[in-house]
Amino acid sequence: MNQILMCLMAFGAICGGLDYLIGNRFHLGERFEEGFKLLGPLAISMAGIMCLVPALSGLLSTVIAPVCRVLHVDPGILGGILAIDMGGYQLSLSLASSPQVGRFAGIFIAATFGCTAVFTIPAGMTLLPENARGDFAAGILYGMISLPVSLLIGGLMCGLSFLETVAVSLPILILALLLSIGMMRSPEKMVRGFSRLAVGIQKASILGLILGAVHYLTGFSILPEMMPLTEAMQVVCSIAIVMLGSLPLAALLQKLLRRPIDWFGKREGLNGSGTTGLMIGIISVTPALGMFGGMNRRSRIINAAALVCGASALAAHFGFTMAVEPDLGSPLLISKFAGMFVGICIAMVATRNLKGASEQDIAS
Repeated sequence: MNQILMCLMAFGAICGGLDYLIGNRFHLGERFEEGFKLLGPLAISMAGIMCLVPALSGLLSTVIAPVCRVLHVDPGILGGILAIDMGGYQLSLSLASSPQVGRFAGIFIAATFGCTAVFTIPAGMTLLPENARGDFAAGILYGMISLPVSLLIGGLMCGLSFLETVAVSLPILILALLLSIGMMRSPEKMVRGFSRLAVGIQKASILGLILGAVHYLTGFSILPEMMPLTEAMQVVCSIAIVMLGSLPLAALLQKLLRRPIDWFGKREGLNGSGTTGLMIGIISVTPALGMFGGMNRRSRIINAAALVCGASALAAHFGFTMAVEPDLGSPLLISKFAGMFVGICIAMVATRNLKGASEQDIAS
């Protein structure tokens, strides 16, 4: 299955590269180019924090991990609170009681809950217009309800038993429930807290880049343990290579699925921005959030629910997984799309009273 996926990525790279050569006639070449342009932003957000992970792991192992063990909580889930491409994977693997738990927390939890908590929620509540934030929060709540489906599939495909998956996931599910309640009752305070966490991670990544660059250029290291910057950049470059193919392939799928997606949107009361957002969200969260202002209420809620599990599935998350755990590439997509599908269904049922609404509720 992974080999088939990689062949599809290669096909996407061929289509995108050839279209780039003939002047981006089919708008696939710009996606091909985007894969390289994302190399810088990926390095800034990822490479530095990866350099710091060994030192962070040592600190958490000494200070927090013993508390987790007393509470019968696997320390590996601490990494899952971060996004998969913001140090979550490396931290989970270094803290977990077993490699299976580390892979599960660092790939599957970090690609769903971690991404939602550290990136999607702060970005959404910052970028969205005021009238869209309530619908966004409601959609996140429905998406969180679908989270157990994604994590259960991920745990089983990662080699954990049903009971092991439940035991490892339970603290995250409780945290997801508390987060959802907080989002509904006091969204401003919750967003401020997670926004500060996201900013702190970004600053830590820049600090890691500085220390990594100094170590590479001079051989001097302030921290006793630190991943070489060249190793971190290898992971970043691997992600960019996968995205050379995944982004054009996703654009091609958007063209092929345009009609059935539009038919689904009309049938279920989603406007044009709503159906496009569903397709964009599985590639990148930020442009999908940028479309929320033009969506009707039902579209906003369904799109937000889809982002909890489905965010960046075909781009950064898949690329990262193929770089560090290639055998988990297809399981990641299966688990994310399964959770996304369930989240969409829950949101559709919960908003069935909005099905008949149309463009007039965009500014409501």
